[in-house]
Amino acid sequence: MANQWLDGAAIARHLESCPAELCDLILTLREFVQEVAPEVHEAIKFNSLCYYKPNQPYGVIGGNVCGIGTKADRVQLGFIHGAFLPDPENLLQGTGKAKRHIEVRDATEIRRDALAALIRAAIAYTPTEDAGL
Repeated sequence: MANQWLDGAAIARHLESCPAELCDLILTLREFVQEVAPEVHEAIKFNSLCYYKPNQPYGVIGGNVCGIGTKADRVQLGFIHGAFLPDPENLLQGTGKAKRHIEVRDATEIRRDALAALIRAAIAYTPTEDAGL
């Protein structure tokens, strides 16, 4: 069975071209995901750190919990199935059929309780044909 979490060398290679302030934020979010969802697996997919439930239909997409990537001067915590998750704090942004994201420019913007609830909802979510799978 593959390792659940990427090793430090893989993370360092992934972050090589990342500005320092964004790298620190990515690592902060990575640590947070590991704390909230120790049962998920980590991979580099779609040029992002991807967190997923293993052994799900459609692999990393069907089992996707969230992903951490960059866009311009900010980090995005993306949820491939975000449109189907409860979001009482209205953190999720985007208008796609399924994908939603949260933009984070600074660690002080991380609303830990609401974000933990979204991650747990993503773990509990099982995609159906309505979700485009």
